[in-house]
Amino acid sequence: MENPGNKITVVGRLEGELTLSHEVMNEPFYTGTLMVKRLSGTADHLPVTIPGKLMPMLPRERDELLLLTGQVRSYNKVVEGAGRLMVTLFAQSITETDENDTLNRVSLTGALCKPPIYRSTPFGREICDMMLAVNRAFGKSDYIPCIAWGRNAQYASRFSVGDRVRLTGRLQSREYQKLLENGEYMVRNAYEVSAFTLEPAEADAVRVPVGAQMYRPDFGSAHRSLQ
Repeated sequence: MENPGNKITVVGRLEGELTLSHEVMNEPFYTGTLMVKRLSGTADHLPVTIPGKLMPMLPRERDELLLLTGQVRSYNKVVEGAGRLMVTLFAQSITETDENDTLNRVSLTGALCKPPIYRSTPFGREICDMMLAVNRAFGKSDYIPCIAWGRNAQYASRFSVGDRVRLTGRLQSREYQKLLENGEYMVRNAYEVSAFTLEPAEADAVRVPVGAQMYRPDFGSAHRSLQ
């Protein structure tokens, strides 16, 4: 089902094999990793979920370039005894392509469900972390970590919990080091939408999601970014 408040379009290549994740009403869903290039020459390695009905759309040769459209979705998973927010690219269409191998475009409209976290990197770059709750069909919501930089970070830091925000950007992967209770660091992967533009959004017919407090993303003072 199309959701104008949650759209993603990317071009990339599948890495490795897809694995069966779960079934819903007898339809299987498969998960894997999509490698998406950046203009800088680096690449994002994004978790992807593909419904079984789209599997016939995949080429036999897994190194083919694919155009995927769908949504950015999230779910809560227990990892090492604690709830952890997992983000995935949920595919709704797949076609082969041979153009624009750096395409990675996200459009989101949702409500802030946590106070923005404004900070600076050791090199002086301004950053603002946000958690955006985006409505989905059937009374569900996706909780999507977003990050803004520079002047956008300053602007984002002025928003409050419950404010409606519209943004565009890209879904990116990032390695970071999580500080453990024993003082050691563990390397983990984070997935977030890096915002290029953001603005207030109208609040007509909005369902304000609840329960966001159960999700505790790892950004903040307890980690050191590796990128």
